[in-house]
Amino acid sequence: MLKETSPTRPAGRKSWHGLGFSLRFICRNFNLLGLSLLLMCVTALLTWLGYLLTIHFADGMTARFFQTVPEAAGIVGWLKLKGWWLLKGLFYLVSRIIAFYLAFLVAYSLTSPGYSFLSLSAEKKYLGEAFAGDESFSWGVVVKDLIEGCKIGIFGLGVTVTAFFLSLIPGLGSGLVVLIYILYSALMFIDYPASRQHWSLGEKLGWIRKQWPRALRLGWLPALVSMIPLVNIFIMALLFPLFTVHATLNFIGGDREAKPVAP
Repeated sequence: MLKETSPTRPAGRKSWHGLGFSLRFICRNFNLLGLSLLLMCVTALLTWLGYLLTIHFADGMTARFFQTVPEAAGIVGWLKLKGWWLLKGLFYLVSRIIAFYLAFLVAYSLTSPGYSFLSLSAEKKYLGEAFAGDESFSWGVVVKDLIEGCKIGIFGLGVTVTAFFLSLIPGLGSGLVVLIYILYSALMFIDYPASRQHWSLGEKLGWIRKQWPRALRLGWLPALVSMIPLVNIFIMALLFPLFTVHATLNFIGGDREAKPVAP
């Protein structure tokens, strides 16, 4: 029979902290602020390089089709031309969003040890004497963080492919795509504190399913930012440390469901 461990939380803490609280929390701690600025620069650079490479590849694969404009001869030709422009616009929009996510997932995976350390530092500052985690540094911990980041990144590839096909569904598809990216964004950020609790990917997804109101609150803004063409790379890199700390504070300070363990 399984039992649950009780989450450690300082007495009197609120169950939810807003972004303003998380931002002030970072600014009041010099170490968190310095690490956040460093991670911003590294994430932005890696994402930008990956984005350029992905877009160059995608445009090269479709250049011949989109460089040949169909003739607008008669009603059928006019319909073909309008359909061509619609398809071109849809392709450019979807390809840019997908390219950003692919590039960002690579950057996310490579920088996951840094963000994991940022999350750990925020958790330690927040819990104070109640902190009971492992602060020791080792290359084994770094490798583990990379593996966990890659797991979420690979899962994100499946999310991206699913979102692409859902976007083809008229009307309902766009709403489903937004919802999927919101929940996936929440998963990315709670991955850091959850991994320190030795949660598996399935248990993290279970938390997203059972705590979906909290997941929506954590993921809606990152998902919205990621859908803004071009500037999403810089805005997301700028805000990613804030989102990491924000999710950490609300995961460890909220009414999270503890991981089931064997007695």
